[in-house]
Amino acid sequence: MTTPDRAASPPSRLLRAFDALNTRVMKLPPGAPYTVTRAVPISMRDGARLLADVYTPTGNVRGTLLLRNPYGRSDLLAATFATAFAARRYRVVLQSTRGTFGSGGGPFEPMAREVEDGADTVAWLREQPWFDGTFATLGASYLGFTQWALLMDPPPELKTAVIQIGVHDVYHSAHGAGAFRLDLLLSWFDSVSRQERGTLGLLIDRVTAKRRLDPAFDALPLLPAGEHHLGGGPFAASYANFLTRTNANDPYWKSRRLGEALERVRVPVLLIGGWQDIFLDQTLTQYARLHERGVDVALTVGPWAHGEGNDVMTRESLEWFDEHLGGKARRRAAPVRVFVTGAKTWRDLPAWPPPTRPSTLYLHPGGALSADPPPATAAPSTFTYDPATPTPTIGGQLLTNGGYRDVRALSARADVLTFTSLELTEPLEVAGVPEVELAHHSDNPHADVFVRLVEVDARGGSRNVSDGFRRLSDADRTSSVRVALDAVAHRFAAGTRVRVLISGGSHPQYARNLGTGLDPALSARMAVSHRIVAHGEGGVSSLILPVTS
Repeated sequence: MTTPDRAASPPSRLLRAFDALNTRVMKLPPGAPYTVTRAVPISMRDGARLLADVYTPTGNVRGTLLLRNPYGRSDLLAATFATAFAARRYRVVLQSTRGTFGSGGGPFEPMAREVEDGADTVAWLREQPWFDGTFATLGASYLGFTQWALLMDPPPELKTAVIQIGVHDVYHSAHGAGAFRLDLLLSWFDSVSRQERGTLGLLIDRVTAKRRLDPAFDALPLLPAGEHHLGGGPFAASYANFLTRTNANDPYWKSRRLGEALERVRVPVLLIGGWQDIFLDQTLTQYARLHERGVDVALTVGPWAHGEGNDVMTRESLEWFDEHLGGKARRRAAPVRVFVTGAKTWRDLPAWPPPTRPSTLYLHPGGALSADPPPATAAPSTFTYDPATPTPTIGGQLLTNGGYRDVRALSARADVLTFTSLELTEPLEVAGVPEVELAHHSDNPHADVFVRLVEVDARGGSRNVSDGFRRLSDADRTSSVRVALDAVAHRFAAGTRVRVLISGGSHPQYARNLGTGLDPALSARMAVSHRIVAHGEGGVSSLILPVTS
């Protein structure tokens, strides 16, 4: 049904200030006037009414953009996701998902009904007198998931989608590595459980997040610790489901695993990710499948962690919509655009990954990393992993406090093995997925391996480049173990050194392995593991880098 007329009003003074700031900081073309119609009710099939704010340009409208999100419709949120597009003559429908910020059908149950609610929202769009018969979708993170939900049954009116740092398989994000993504999920549930306290409350929460969360990260068992931290109620119940439902085939995950959408989408799609983003692996999986199917797909990957890079994402999204909705000529130089860290430059490519050749560096006793293999008699390296004092996470793919960090503190720990090359005499550029082959033994069958690729500069600064994690099976603990790291595009400059760190975990990025075979959600009993990494006698361990020609 069409929506009754509601009053449209000019944007608030605060929103106009945000727009002016965004125009300058993001280096956007000058904006145009628009109006806002707030709290427009949209009926769902079960009778729930979800609220949306509609941003309408004054004068010519280039197209309609749909954004569905659980984070509200405040001026700050709108300035982040919506108004840069409204000011460039796109009508924006910014909807609060079920159970959030005044939308009915609650309480909020993450990802439970996004397929149905997305389809019902499109049915509402069709009946609006201003709708011209086509629309596009846009958004980051959870807003990416709502786009994949709509693409489970793509509506014929959909012309294109821009999915920024988005997830399509929530089970994979929670448990796909073999260990629960503790930082990601507890941090997120903490944030959404507190998000309706207003802008000031949100700012305070961001400042105090680490202090509030660290005790919950450290406490065992994880289930009561998380429930206590979240204060009970629906958010604690949802977190419990995410934590304890470890079987990928559990019906709970059916609405949250949208891999079929990758097989159904046919419209042009722009995917944007970050090398340190929590969903990088899914962004690259999305690209690979759409590219393989021949879909018109483009990919941008920048040097950012989750929540960063909004200026680049906004500019590229506007260019994409100008082409696919606004009828302008294509401006994108190539389908793939990646930022090469280390070189600090963007590179255009016809596809990802580019052609590379493998280059092997061998791990030596005493901490050397060399193109020469160690002698057959080389002694092994050893370390002990104690889950009672777990190896900490510093930087990397975290929801908060992630990204590139100086990680020298890790190399100083007794539970971390460090292997470092000589200074490079010429640049070494890698693009793709580095791998580490470890001749590894654990006296405890319940063990994890965490590997980090690091660049060491001329002054001794040590910065993370890429990470890899693997939960070992009993068969793995006495055999060669291959660990695939996160994809990279990175240039090690001449004069820098390549470093590999090896540990038994990364806490709280991944829930620690208790060493007992017991579920950390329900148990606190722990046991140490003693590790051996062989270098000659007992096997050879190596780093394999995908080096560009």
